[in-house]
Amino acid sequence: MTEKLFSSEIRIMELLWKNGKMSAKELAAALAESIGWSKTTTYTVIKKCIEKGAVIRTEPGFVCEAAVTRSEVCESETFELIDRLFGGSPDLLVSALVGSGKISSEELKKLRETIKNLEEE
Repeated sequence: MTEKLFSSEIRIMELLWKNGKMSAKELAAALAESIGWSKTTTYTVIKKCIEKGAVIRTEPGFVCEAAVTRSEVCESETFELIDRLFGGSPDLLVSALVGSGKISSEELKKLRETIKNLEEE
């Protein structure tokens, strides 16, 4: 995966994951409408995404394309979270989630099924 992506960079990635290739101009228009970013801000964040290897830029038209998948970013972010907040221990993350009481019984059932399926593989 690339370097860590910050929330502003994730906004660019979300649009690219959802829409596929987009020009920088299209990204700027979408972000101006949704969150009020200026064209300059959008172009600066796109440049950072390119430098990190998360976005590929092609010409003509400054067309941007995601170079990493959503699942790659999610996996990287999840392991960073586990390292930073749970001492690298995934079981402590799960314990925190389950122990918080904020997981519904349906979500808990899905979690059990996921664990069972992984054990069977």
